[in-house]
Amino acid sequence: MSIRVFINPLNREIYAEKGDILLHRLQDEGIHIEALCGGKGLCGKCRVILDKGRVEKRSLIPDKLLSHEELESGYYLACMVRLIEDCEFTIPTESRIENPKILISSELKIPEIKPAVTKHLLESKPGKSSNLLLSYRRLKIKDYKGAAPRVPEAIYDQINKIDDEVVTVTLSKTNGFPEVINAEGGDTIDRSYGLAIDIGTTTIVAVLVDLLSGEILGRGSGMNKQITYGEDLVTRTAIARTPEGLKKLQKVVVDAINEVLSQIYEETGIDPSEVSETTIGANTVMNHLFAGLESGYLEIANVEVSRDPIIKKAGEIGVNVNPMGYVYCVPNVSRFLGGDAVGDVIASEMHKSEDMSLMVDLGTNGEIIFGNNKWMFSCSCASGPAFEGEGVRHGMRAAIGGIDHIKIDDETKKAEITTIGEAPAKGIVGSALIDVVAEVFRVGVMDFSGKFVKDMPYVREGKWGLEYLIVPAEETSIQKDIVLTQADLDYVIDSKAAACGAITVLMMKLKIDIYKTKNIYLAGAFGTYTDMGNATSLGIFPEFPNGKYHPLGNGSLSGAYATLISVDKRREAAEVAKNMVYIDLLVDLEFIEEYSKALYLPGEKEYFPSYSKN
Repeated sequence: MSIRVFINPLNREIYAEKGDILLHRLQDEGIHIEALCGGKGLCGKCRVILDKGRVEKRSLIPDKLLSHEELESGYYLACMVRLIEDCEFTIPTESRIENPKILISSELKIPEIKPAVTKHLLESKPGKSSNLLLSYRRLKIKDYKGAAPRVPEAIYDQINKIDDEVVTVTLSKTNGFPEVINAEGGDTIDRSYGLAIDIGTTTIVAVLVDLLSGEILGRGSGMNKQITYGEDLVTRTAIARTPEGLKKLQKVVVDAINEVLSQIYEETGIDPSEVSETTIGANTVMNHLFAGLESGYLEIANVEVSRDPIIKKAGEIGVNVNPMGYVYCVPNVSRFLGGDAVGDVIASEMHKSEDMSLMVDLGTNGEIIFGNNKWMFSCSCASGPAFEGEGVRHGMRAAIGGIDHIKIDDETKKAEITTIGEAPAKGIVGSALIDVVAEVFRVGVMDFSGKFVKDMPYVREGKWGLEYLIVPAEETSIQKDIVLTQADLDYVIDSKAAACGAITVLMMKLKIDIYKTKNIYLAGAFGTYTDMGNATSLGIFPEFPNGKYHPLGNGSLSGAYATLISVDKRREAAEVAKNMVYIDLLVDLEFIEEYSKALYLPGEKEYFPSYSKN
């Protein structure tokens, strides 16, 4: 018997079977709601308010994540709600996943445009032979030199069905051999398009590119719909262990990509069939889930991961482009260092410089790379989603109403904030989280061990211990005090210790001191929006007195763009991936020691000499 469930303020009516879990039904219906832990009852993010009806709770234990006032007001965790009769819910503001502020980088300056896809005119039609071996020999292509291209039977038939005397064919060398992937009537040589896509854990960004000029013709972005199944990669790989789970996760990410592409096609007027090549920048797990590849083995420490690019036909995956065109994924290095990090290297060109450089990309997972034109060493750390504004009491992704920067008055200890869109505060985004932790340390509200100091202004006792008031309820859009709790502090400091420990353990192994690093490349939103002074005083990074910071923007997208329009860049990406040394910190004893030292602020004096003098 179907149960009717009405969802406010979306005005959506969905149906469920008795005993269904509310969160699962919301996910299946494509209703986006925060679920950091993937529905395990650990994060307390999937809050809903029961307006009408009656439900059962799977467990009472997660109720500890809700305040007494919330429980009295009818708050539930969607992952703990078992549906038993018709009911009505409201998804409160803080639980909704809204369109984030997404970083889209500009294209790289590529010296020579040399895409893997080219277009040519046929000298003449091959004739209606059913013998494919003959068809290879009889397909004469103007201005083409090289091995005879393969012609799939479907393309051969397509050519013979074209009434025009002039026929244009599209050739691809993506899979290591020339292949005809499309045929069109008329002369369409001047219309050749490709897509570069960054598949992030949280967001998707795509650009439509003219393959003849390298010009970006359209841009689009959206949420990675996998996020409703869990924020972290471990949760998603657990779901993907079964064929059904893998199929579900692949479908939702491809659906999300196609929604972004539909925006671009509408904006540019270009037909999907004209898009002949797609390149992907993504971490290793996202590459596997997107391509429909088994990913359970990535949970094993020190497991070998193929460093060859994943290459598949677009039609096999379901991306809305020419189905015969290829999808090329920038190659991975290890289970936690993927094509997005290789793209960062390509975008920075640190692999071409004699100077010692450091690449850092901090998101849910942190990628760290030291190197120059002779060698590269890398590692990754589980920095958690704190630097993306998640995993803390009032954290959120960068969106309208998010507090993006915080400054604390030295005398009064009052927080002064700015918000995205100058809207009433809704939560704290990653850049502001770094600000506020660095600031409470600077003004003495927090000590060097990461604990709040009692009897300081705006520090008070809360449900989870001491907390610092950032914005009072009457000044917010959620009508709740926005605070930084002691648990939040512990989480951020744990994240910063993981990042700093990952950097310093590589420095130890390579015998590099803080004075040798000349360039620090910062990829992603972290490098674009974070106050680097606060990031250093908090101890996320060591001091680099001779280093220059370079925000890269979306290096993953830049790497995908570069490999879309240049086969030379593909060769560079292959070399970077093949030659990079990777150290798995989960089995490295030196990392545990470095991580432990970094739990104190800002860190060891050899890495923070200026602060040790204070």
